[in-house]
Amino acid sequence: MNFSRQQADPRRHIGGLAFVIGLHALIVWALVSGLAKKVVDVVRAPIDTKVIEEVKKPPPPPETVVPPPPKMEAPPPPFIPPPEVQIAPQPVAQPTITATQVAPPPQEFKATPAPVTQPVAAPAPVSAGVVCSNYTSVMGDVAYPRDAQRQGIERGEALISFVVGANGVVKDVKVVSASNPIFARASLRIVAEYKCQGQGHDVPVLVPFGYSMQ
Repeated sequence: MNFSRQQADPRRHIGGLAFVIGLHALIVWALVSGLAKKVVDVVRAPIDTKVIEEVKKPPPPPETVVPPPPKMEAPPPPFIPPPEVQIAPQPVAQPTITATQVAPPPQEFKATPAPVTQPVAAPAPVSAGVVCSNYTSVMGDVAYPRDAQRQGIERGEALISFVVGANGVVKDVKVVSASNPIFARASLRIVAEYKCQGQGHDVPVLVPFGYSMQ
């Protein structure tokens, strides 16, 4: 294709020329008909301007000052009148008549001797075999104290007293005499094993112990 021949073809510019001619014709018609004058008049019309005032907020109301509450003071105490003290009049001493009596002469009293009460004799101590049922069996199991054997003591004795209560309880156990503390302690252990029977009253018991190393 020959590009230079295509650009030189006048038929391609007919449309553009026709548009330009039409546009000029339209402008001329507008000027003739006065349309352009109306446009100018509209543009020249006065422009109304309004000043918009700034709306100011009303000032806040003044703060109300609340007065402080009144001080509550305690009311004064009620007046209490002092008690009336009534003073009784002192009694007037009246004269009295006193009579003196003459005491009769003292009478003679003869003292009578009080009856002599003889002390009640304490019951005589009994043997442990009378009130203690296991006396024989306990005494049969008695062995010679080992402490006495180690010390070479071949013989010893002790005397023990106690009381059998009304209910059979053994009480008031005492060492009356002893040849050596070893035999006293051994005898007390033997008495602690007695089982005695109550007789309805306290019964004193006296038990002699004799020890011999065989």
